[in-house]
Amino acid sequence: MKTILITGASGAIGRPLVLALAQRRVRLRAVGRSIQSRDFPSKVDYVNTDLAEPERLVPELEKADTLFVHPRAVGASAADLMILAAKHGVRRIVALSTLDVEEDPALQPSRSLGDLNREVEQAVMGSGLPWVCVRASPYARPVVDLLASQARVGAVVGVPYPSFAEAPVHERDLTEVIARTLLDDKLEERVIEVTGPAAMTHQELAEVIAEVAGRRPLRFEEMSPATAVNQLVANGLSRAFAEGLMARCARELGRPATVTDEVHQLTGHPAHTFATWVADNAGQLHLLG
Repeated sequence: MKTILITGASGAIGRPLVLALAQRRVRLRAVGRSIQSRDFPSKVDYVNTDLAEPERLVPELEKADTLFVHPRAVGASAADLMILAAKHGVRRIVALSTLDVEEDPALQPSRSLGDLNREVEQAVMGSGLPWVCVRASPYARPVVDLLASQARVGAVVGVPYPSFAEAPVHERDLTEVIARTLLDDKLEERVIEVTGPAAMTHQELAEVIAEVAGRRPLRFEEMSPATAVNQLVANGLSRAFAEGLMARCARELGRPATVTDEVHQLTGHPAHTFATWVADNAGQLHLLG
């Protein structure tokens, strides 16, 4: 029976990934910083450790066939972790990354959150082990939170860069794709780009949010980047990330968004729409009631 080691197991992708794989015939070992026994089924073994010191993971690597690498969990330790993985018997690596990984690192907003996607990809591809890199479309959540907070209370919603477009992926689809790559050893030396089913502008995102919230008709007007940054910071994001996000919108304005069919190809079902994502997360977005 295959043994899969999951880093970043207590995060927004890692946790549902572990829960999805727990339904399959595999052994699971979850690595995080604050996992508790109640977080996962009893069949899941877990360890809390700091991957800034990857040698601490050696006992887990010795038991694993396949390793999932989350860039924020692994950070600057990626190269050392890959050396240890190869040395201690891991036979295959799957890494999470992002569509903008080939951009100048200084222009990648998520680096301010610790996502060293380029370094992780380089380490994984250079490990000498069979690998797959799953590149996800940038998550729309920060902008969605910004739009939803306005749709809940006002008649006017300010939209930064209304014509900026991307194809946000539902985390459920991303989790399913990663699970498939971890389970299917035939998928090797592949970069898999995972997106939502269609490109949507910020204006269209706002309209969907208003529809789900039952707040239509609302009036939409363009929000200045500076105001958007301040509101994103007020919502709890770092200023560096908020400024990087708005800079990316400005830089890519008018550029066609990447849209792929990988979700359908690898899971057998079409990618979930943004409207489905909003409905699934309406409670967290405080759009109900």
